[in-house]
Amino acid sequence: MSAEFTRRFDAKMAAREKALPAARASIRASANAIRAIHRGDFDRAHELMDEARDQVVAGLGAAREPPDVGVAGFLQDAQKEYAEARITEAIVRGEDVPSPEDLGVQVAPYLNGMAEAVGEARREILDLLRRGDVEEAERLLGVMDDIYAVLVAMDYPDAITGNLRRSTDVARSIMEKTRGDLSLAIVQRDLRDALDRHAREVTGKGE
Repeated sequence: MSAEFTRRFDAKMAAREKALPAARASIRASANAIRAIHRGDFDRAHELMDEARDQVVAGLGAAREPPDVGVAGFLQDAQKEYAEARITEAIVRGEDVPSPEDLGVQVAPYLNGMAEAVGEARREILDLLRRGDVEEAERLLGVMDDIYAVLVAMDYPDAITGNLRRSTDVARSIMEKTRGDLSLAIVQRDLRDALDRHAREVTGKGE
């Protein structure tokens, strides 16, 4: 009997030793892809996201037997980070957000990745506001609203959703701060436009 138990644990350790490095490599590639997206270097981002996808596939494949390794936290994190990168690109480029099936990831890490993409959208909005592109920032805020509507509808236990409730709360806080920043930017833009019109009117009357 002990020999059988040893065999099973050896198989689990072997699967873990293959899956863990793949998960770490995927997380690293996804993080670098997100940075490339914010720089506008989408070619590099695609290379990194493809690498992240391949590592996720490799990790899940290695952990297929025994199955409990496949639901380990490190593989869930790899899927979440990969989903976050792909969703962030879609948000920034105004494309349709890919589904879990499109990405080949499980639903819980996908939704948590979607929640974290809200923070990346805020970062993009702040960059847009610094450049004075209020209209594009408003579009991104609308996408954030749509994402939050999906997240808040997931009323299931944390054990099922991978602590999605906490991620959703963080997303809501980020949205509220972003809405305030955008509202202030709009007020400043309108005030600046009004002052410019007044200056033109005064100049016109002086002529």
